[in-house]
Amino acid sequence: MKVTEVNQDTFENEVLKSDIPVLVDFNATWCGPCKMMKPVLEEIAEENPSFKIVAIDVDDNDELAEDYYISSIPCLVAIKGGEEFDRKVGLVSKDAIVAMMEG
Repeated sequence: MKVTEVNQDTFENEVLKSDIPVLVDFNATWCGPCKMMKPVLEEIAEENPSFKIVAIDVDDNDELAEDYYISSIPCLVAIKGGEEFDRKVGLVSKDAIVAMMEG
């Protein structure tokens, strides 16, 4: 799998109605740490078919960012069955992300 770009229109189908857990990466194009996380998330997505990773640009999707109370980015929100079950803010290691999703 690869990291999928999601927006307000596709969020419900891609995330809330997903059959498998979803890691939502709230980010922005101007954010340095977000840029650093991107290749790590792409690598994780390729190696872990048991969950999917989606990316949301907070500047283009401010309603979603508000709905999930995103105040700092990057912010990784883990969702299963339409419900948030974990969250990490800032740079997070590959191992910590995988552990969060498999936990």
